[in-house]
Amino acid sequence: MIRWKQVAAVARLDLAEVRRSRWLTFASVVYGLLAVVFVIAALRESSVVEFTGMDRVLLSLSHALLLVLPLLALSATCQVVNRARDDGTLELLFSHPLSRASYLVGVTATRLLVLLAPLAGLIAVMVVAGAWLSEPAAALRFGVRALAVCSALLWASVGAGMAVSAATRDQARALVYGLVLWALGVALLDFALVGAMLQWQLNPRVVFLLAAMNPVQAARLGLLSGLEPELGTLGPVGFYLATRLGPAKLFAVGVAWPLTVGVGAWAFALQSFRRGDAV
Repeated sequence: MIRWKQVAAVARLDLAEVRRSRWLTFASVVYGLLAVVFVIAALRESSVVEFTGMDRVLLSLSHALLLVLPLLALSATCQVVNRARDDGTLELLFSHPLSRASYLVGVTATRLLVLLAPLAGLIAVMVVAGAWLSEPAAALRFGVRALAVCSALLWASVGAGMAVSAATRDQARALVYGLVLWALGVALLDFALVGAMLQWQLNPRVVFLLAAMNPVQAARLGLLSGLEPELGTLGPVGFYLATRLGPAKLFAVGVAWPLTVGVGAWAFALQSFRRGDAV
């Protein structure tokens, strides 16, 4: 049973641990460096004195976020439970009237908010810069879409990381599993899908289904459909999706499917945590 006073207490303790480990600072620096690098690149490639590369900045930043966010979320969560089990934190906490569900909710909420807060700040800065340098309506539309899609992808990655942490006792093994999940999400499934398309003449619907089953791919479709409605960067498959589904449905898929994956992974984490030992 979840008791919100217990959740708040656990969240405060975990937030203090996150601040001591400087995870919030690290995440903020990573997001800031990404934005600065792409802004400088767009400024250098501008052909006129005024800034004209905002669309390019947003598109490049979107691609980078889809690679970086799952890695940050998995590395921040895949060792939470097993580390607390090894150093005796769980034994100490559960000597008090604290339920396992409340503990897991508190830790999950803290890690998610620590990753989401600097991202929201970065997107807000990019929206203000885009409104000042280009069209305010387009910048605001991108900001809302990007925040929704990235939040859903973060939740999917946090849920997967918590599942690995709760189901794996060894910290080193949990870290390896987290890296494997990241590789499957951002790289290996892309190569496997391309290989399947080269080997067999797949129906476009099958290609879309296989791609959308990966939450990173689903988030990519939802994010890019707002910046590039024709999805030219995805080739013929992107053109097929743009014409058959449209930006609105792609955005819905990019948000709904990662949220569903995150809920399923977190439910598995809770079940594993309840069945496992606290020490």
